Amino acid sequence: MLPKVFLIGAGPGDPGLLTLRGAELLGRCDVVLYDGLSNSQLLAHAPRAELICVGKHGQSRIWRQDEIIAEMLRFARDGKIVARLKGGDPAVFARTAEEAEALRTAGIAFEIVPGITAALAAGSYAGIPITHRRYASAVALVTGHEEPDKDESALDWDALARFPGTLVVYMGVTTAGVWTSALMRAGKPADTPAAILRRCSLPDQQTIHCRLDEVAHQLTPASKMRPPVIVIIGEVTRLAHCMSWFDTRPLSGKTVLVTRSEQQADELAEPLRSLGAEVISQPAIEIEPLSSFEQLDREIARLSEYDYVVFSSRNGVQYFMQRFLDVVGDVRDLAWTKIAAVGPRTAEMLATYHIRADVVAKGMSADSLADSLLDEAPDNQFLLVRASRGPDTLAQHLTQAGGEVRSVVAYSHSDVPQPDETIMRRMASGDIQWVTVTSDAIARSVVRMFGQNLHQTRLVSLSPGVSRTLESLGFTVAAQAAQPTMQSLVEAIASQSQS
Repeated sequence: MLPKVFLIGAGPGDPGLLTLRGAELLGRCDVVLYDGLSNSQLLAHAPRAELICVGKHGQSRIWRQDEIIAEMLRFARDGKIVARLKGGDPAVFARTAEEAEALRTAGIAFEIVPGITAALAAGSYAGIPITHRRYASAVALVTGHEEPDKDESALDWDALARFPGTLVVYMGVTTAGVWTSALMRAGKPADTPAAILRRCSLPDQQTIHCRLDEVAHQLTPASKMRPPVIVIIGEVTRLAHCMSWFDTRPLSGKTVLVTRSEQQADELAEPLRSLGAEVISQPAIEIEPLSSFEQLDREIARLSEYDYVVFSSRNGVQYFMQRFLDVVGDVRDLAWTKIAAVGPRTAEMLATYHIRADVVAKGMSADSLADSLLDEAPDNQFLLVRASRGPDTLAQHLTQAGGEVRSVVAYSHSDVPQPDETIMRRMASGDIQWVTVTSDAIARSVVRMFGQNLHQTRLVSLSPGVSRTLESLGFTVAAQAAQPTMQSLVEAIASQSQS
């Protein structure tokens, strides 16, 4: 592919609002220049790219526009495919025209990919339709921060005060006193309804309803409400109560820390986000392939000697089957061996390899799986597929019942040494409302990482066994899943959050 620059709109904040075209092009790029208004989760669409932040309010220096353009040109001239990822839409107060002009002058091909701008997202996420057949048939998008070196303002405040529709002001936090006064001097009534919307579409979205003459007080000094902020002015802001849904979800305003491994976090994170939670991830354990397959390969070679292969986790299925297919290459070699699985989710993972479990325990514990196999134990041989660490409860039960049991380690399982510093600070300040704990190993690792700071939050457990582990470590369990499933865990958090 020839060198090219893609100017991509990142949308208002929610990573799900990136266009399909934007996601596709990020996957092709060698370099991504992104600003602080672009959700960092979007960078997952560019796994092979060099990632360069060009500035984030309050956290790093904001690059000058000429610096950004120079960097784009440098990478493109080196033969790279470059993405410039911009918050909102590239054509709305994003200085895209300057970038496009520089690229055209340099003879570098470019493409502009639209994004959802905050004014348009406001209707869906704050319940404020910026047009309405009764109240507003026109919309004006206004900058509250013009280029400082302009000879005179390009804004006609008299005309804007008379504008027969909705005004949406971007980048107007630090200058709120200036532009609100200008509108009122030009005749805009002081009691005109207004809505201040911060971080539109994100879990911590804030909306303040007030009058035009109260906007400056709500916004200044700028520390009261940091960007990104838009202000919507007009009668349509009164309709928010009719269309509101975003702030009324069960977990709106709640922050949940998911502690599952990186590979498994999304299964829990996505349903939590759909209920309005801000989800942050801090894996308590790491799951990785084995450094040596010698023992596993030996057991795979003698599978025909076993009456049952027993899987006690989805990870066990995944890592065992990956190695099995590498070594043997054909699932039909399992045809003469019965398969047992703990819980329906492990059975579902087996089904992805076109294997149907002969025995599926109803619960997700070693005790439950043992109960399902006890009648089969006498005189049968069992191969238990397991992690590099964990209790031998299942093996003990089956051995006591007369079975011949051998265990094989299929994957490595270890504690994460240290939590992210930002998450540690948020935990210590009480800024995290819930912490999910889905296994005994995670319980012990979470307590080791956060210590007494865990008393600043509420713990939700996946099962009675996990709850007992947490209580033995000195911590109270605020909620427990009714069933040992991720969906039940989410429901437990939602139920307790509303009580």
